[in-house]
Amino acid sequence: MANTVNLAGKTIGAGYPVFTIAEIGINHNGDIDVALKLIELAARAGFDAVKFQKRTPVLCVPLDQRDVIRSTPWGEMTYMEYREKVEFGVNEYKIIDRMCKASGILWFASCWDIPSVDFIEAFDTPCFKIASACLTNDDLLNYTRKKKRPVILSTGMSTMDEIKRAVSYLDRRNLLLAHTTSTYPCDVKELNLRMIRTLDDQFSCPVGYSGHENGRLMTLVAMGAGAMFIERHITLDKNMWGSDQAASLCPDEFVALIKEIRDVERGLGDGRKCIYESEMPALNKLRTRQNCRPRKEKIHVSSVSELN
Repeated sequence: MANTVNLAGKTIGAGYPVFTIAEIGINHNGDIDVALKLIELAARAGFDAVKFQKRTPVLCVPLDQRDVIRSTPWGEMTYMEYREKVEFGVNEYKIIDRMCKASGILWFASCWDIPSVDFIEAFDTPCFKIASACLTNDDLLNYTRKKKRPVILSTGMSTMDEIKRAVSYLDRRNLLLAHTTSTYPCDVKELNLRMIRTLDDQFSCPVGYSGHENGRLMTLVAMGAGAMFIERHITLDKNMWGSDQAASLCPDEFVALIKEIRDVERGLGDGRKCIYESEMPALNKLRTRQNCRPRKEKIHVSSVSELN
């Protein structure tokens, strides 16, 4: 059974409300106004947190990709120029931090390199996220653990042995695992939601689901499979430029998702059998008649119509 992890006063674990994360990532396309609008909408919808991605491009962009020309909404530019253009700096994150505090929503980020960990730590975020792409970066794992904050580790495009190795570098008492498949969007047949239980049994820490599929149904099924937190990408418009937009939820969808998540929680209940007050009229009407009938009474049915 998984333990619990506390994020800024919110407990994540079995028996607690599902913690919901709106992944803004880089769907802002470097535009702070888009980021602020997404924060506002996520807070209004009822998400617990929004998440961004933080990179140091000179460390994260492979050498053989830096000078590759990309067609972008801002014209043709090298991949390095593109990565720098969409990366928020100190000023933007100060604005994000103020907006989140004013909106009553938590925020944190996936840190793709060691300087980014220090950058995000300066904002006193409740946790760090380690992206699936960084799961085999031992130096990053070690460095992040030293910060002694909760860590959410995504497990996409990884083997069980790689996950075990990554977990060994982190503090399980402060660790959450996110089951995910790193395809955008992901085909339903590759979601493998039973892995949520597998990870829970293997590592005994809170396990959640980071979904990249189209629609909302499978995200709700993930709750039934045991997900203790849910993360989905959000966007203002799926037709916006960017690799993650198509696998994201637009505002009407993520508003509906939060309502559905809370409905599923209520529907799943607590697993303790009871007789509800709403059942009493039926109990008194239907069961009492049967109980009052003498044990040896013979029931005679003269026609089929009497059965109806």
